[in-house]
Amino acid sequence: MASVDEQTRIKRIASSIRVIPDFPKPGVMFQDITTLLLDPKAFRDTVELFVERYRDMRISVVAGVEARGFIFGPPIALSIGAKFVPLRKPKKLPGEVISEEYSLEYGTDTMEMHVGAVQFNDRVLVIDDLIATGGTLCAAIKLIERAGAEVIECACVIELPELKGRERLGDRPLFVLVKG
Repeated sequence: MASVDEQTRIKRIASSIRVIPDFPKPGVMFQDITTLLLDPKAFRDTVELFVERYRDMRISVVAGVEARGFIFGPPIALSIGAKFVPLRKPKKLPGEVISEEYSLEYGTDTMEMHVGAVQFNDRVLVIDDLIATGGTLCAAIKLIERAGAEVIECACVIELPELKGRERLGDRPLFVLVKG
């Protein structure tokens, strides 16, 4: 059960997220975290709640999914003493990469990571702003595990439960702060 302080912080986070109807297309209720970033207390609360959860879990890598995972991942990694690894769209990382293709609603996309960014037996936290269908997080997990690391948990600020992304992760733990 969440403490009163934790509940207060989660309410502040939830109330700072703007919902924009019909963006980017009709029928979509877009969860806009830019308004959370404009609220220093809500932004701090978000990072601190993740840090409090992961500080004693021996996480060695925080892997951030492009692009919003890059916002939350680095401060969490610094606070828990882990390295930060960006998971990027194709052709954004210089040097040798490994890639994982995944399905989207209409077509496919690819995620890439530098070869050697994670090591065998690294304990990895995968972070993104939102889980919808779960395709992006599944691709991140596959990519990291192909490199020999262990995904300890995925974490998102927001979950859209009606899209059943959590189910797609199978037995992978998922921690979220707010349900959209």
